[in-house]
Amino acid sequence: MAGEFTWGTGRRKTAIARVRIRRGTGVMMVNRRPWDEYFTTAATRLAARQPLHAVDGDARYDVFVNVHGGGPQGQADAVRHGLARALTRVEESAALTMREAGFMTRDARVKERKKYGQRGARARFQFSKR
Repeated sequence: MAGEFTWGTGRRKTAIARVRIRRGTGVMMVNRRPWDEYFTTAATRLAARQPLHAVDGDARYDVFVNVHGGGPQGQADAVRHGLARALTRVEESAALTMREAGFMTRDARVKERKKYGQRGARARFQFSKR
């Protein structure tokens, strides 16, 4: 299984991540750039790596990700979702761990659209009686 990839798709807000993993030495690439170069803040790096930490797979898997849409945090959460899905396909024993940690649940919260005749999604224009 050295060259065979396992896929997982992750989504969060408007970000979509296609994650490929294979057994390897711990190489991590996002959009053909090194992991630490793409995710510049500690929070995004930590969020995206959480599934690997949960199964102690930091040095056992090579991870290749294509991600687009959204912002840095949304992309990191999408990568986390996709990585968890891919890891559960490789290691069936990891499924319960991922589910309990909340990595398998797709966070469906998205920005509510602006409505016509209003200032925003919920905010109205100021009402003046006189």
